[in-house]
Amino acid sequence: MAVLALLPLGYVVGFTATTPLADLQRLLLRARTAELLVNTTQLTVVGVVLCAVLGVGAAWVVERRTVVGRRVWHVLLVAPLAVPAFVSSYAWISVAPTLNGLDGALLVVVSSYFPLVYLPVVAMMRRLDPALEDTARALGLSEWAVFRRVVLPQVRPAVLGGSLLVALHMLSEFGALQLLQFPTFTTAIYDQYRSSFAGPAATALASVLVLACLLLLVAEQGARGSARYARVGQGTARAATPVRTRARLPLTAVLAVVVGITLVVPLGILVRWLALDASTGADLGRLGPAVVATLGLGLAAAVLTLVLALPVGWLAVRHRGAVATVVERSTWFASALPGIVVALALITLTIRHARPLYQTVWMLLAAYAILFLPRAVTTVRAALAQAPPGLGEAARGLGAGTVGTFLRVEVPLMAPGLGAGAALVFIAASTELTSTLLLAPTGTRTLATQFWSHSTSLEYSAAAPYAALLVAVSAPATWLLTRASTRRPRRGSGLAPAVVDDGAPSATLVG
Repeated sequence: MAVLALLPLGYVVGFTATTPLADLQRLLLRARTAELLVNTTQLTVVGVVLCAVLGVGAAWVVERRTVVGRRVWHVLLVAPLAVPAFVSSYAWISVAPTLNGLDGALLVVVSSYFPLVYLPVVAMMRRLDPALEDTARALGLSEWAVFRRVVLPQVRPAVLGGSLLVALHMLSEFGALQLLQFPTFTTAIYDQYRSSFAGPAATALASVLVLACLLLLVAEQGARGSARYARVGQGTARAATPVRTRARLPLTAVLAVVVGITLVVPLGILVRWLALDASTGADLGRLGPAVVATLGLGLAAAVLTLVLALPVGWLAVRHRGAVATVVERSTWFASALPGIVVALALITLTIRHARPLYQTVWMLLAAYAILFLPRAVTTVRAALAQAPPGLGEAARGLGAGTVGTFLRVEVPLMAPGLGAGAALVFIAASTELTSTLLLAPTGTRTLATQFWSHSTSLEYSAAAPYAALLVAVSAPATWLLTRASTRRPRRGSGLAPAVVDDGAPSATLVG
């Protein structure tokens, strides 16, 4: 898996290494590169902070406060994942053509990606032991102090993992930023490849994204620390009871504003375009094949990526060490690269070393697996990290082998994470654009590629049916994510997490 995930990185590094230093300096040390660096850094830093604040805050309100319609709000806060960022940007600029620049980019990307933080935080909050919070309140801590000193340290892995995913998405985002005319390294790489066909300038820009990804991985690894988060007490922690608050209606109003901006406005604009122009029926004959291709590729990518993520997540949690860290971290590098770079790396390799695979569906699925493996690894790792290792030890002590323990103990405990990972990969693969444009077999058209061909020509009404079907195709997977994140551990499973020292001995689990 590490070798497969590092293929695009090897392509970029090898291409850059063969470029003379003087040429690299000429390509990178210029005003345009400085502008791209500033834009990309601003978008990533500010966007990650806003997504983290919005995701953690929304999770805290929904899980720990008595707001009106808690279950409904949870579904609505996850639903923006079903609206791709480039569809959201299409909706906004179709009614506000002057929306562009950093403000417009932040509006779209934060609206689309904050659920990547909200989901894991909600899932982890539901497994926290509320006795710790009750004890903190009994000792006189305020609600803010309870959140800051008790809850936030325990959900730190979820916040960091979700924020890392958001950062990598922002580094590689193309469609939304291209429509909003906000230049970043990704849009510049696309323009360079389109004009000079894999020229050295584009590859040099891609090397900057690789360096940015490396810095993000090192920062996330250091912030995560070495603490373990599986509960070591006996039995199962009770479910937390939401705290009554006088700010019930204001908090509900805040959630309504968030949902209105991130979901209601884009979908409302989309419905408006569908209703305005009945002439879109001329394209209806292409909708069926596009839907079939999108569903087939999305499901195949989800299964393949999940199978590849299982051993990586298991190794990272159950066998910590330098090798496990290298293997897990290597799966993240390609996610910082635009899909077009991954696609061109695979095209180059297949033409030179595996020509029969060129322009086949297997290359497209390989690109999806490389791009979206971190989504699956993150969810698998989070689910397995909360499964006490003592259960596996007990199974092996009762005579179960390594494979039997993995299949009968570890996999059932990871089931919610597996479902969430599959849903995340399906949504990403169904809406992927740039690598699909390059790698899809001749004649294969997905909803995303058909939508893009119309939206770039400003044919808003013609693009609307494809955008609406993209949302409809992603909706079931989004619903699955809401189910997985709200699933509580079964009685006696001992899965509610609490931070314990890395060297703390595991207590006997009674179930």
